[in-house]
Amino acid sequence: MDCYACRNNEGFDRLPPRERVAADRFWRVAHDFNSSLPGWLVLVPRRHVTSIAELTDDEASTLGLWQVRLSRALRAVTGCVKTYVVQFAEKEGFAHVHFHIVPRMPDLPAERRGPGVFGYLNDTDGRLSEARRDELAVAIRAALGDRPRG
Repeated sequence: MDCYACRNNEGFDRLPPRERVAADRFWRVAHDFNSSLPGWLVLVPRRHVTSIAELTDDEASTLGLWQVRLSRALRAVTGCVKTYVVQFAEKEGFAHVHFHIVPRMPDLPAERRGPGVFGYLNDTDGRLSEARRDELAVAIRAALGDRPRG
């Protein structure tokens, strides 16, 4: 299977902090691997799903709670004024449903607000290091009051 999320989900117990910020039996939270914006999180179902309509009622019942809890943790860790929650799952290899939970910083330039925030993805010059993403993951996990679960 050529699915980035499923490959990571399969190796759950061996994932570094940045790929395992928090989790429950339905969802896994990771720090985006391709972002230059600290705290850009991705909420991923633990099973392969390509449409929101395919979520089970149990998965759906915790989706909103995760989005709110992550938004609160991001506010505590990054000082963001709000979060953007976005879901497309269209890119080749990334059709697995995933929700971007993106901190909207108070000093975010006007051209980077709303959909412009995607300018922080694929930014090879400013991409956050693995060490920085791990550091953020640990801080966000602490703000959630969680430990990684399987």
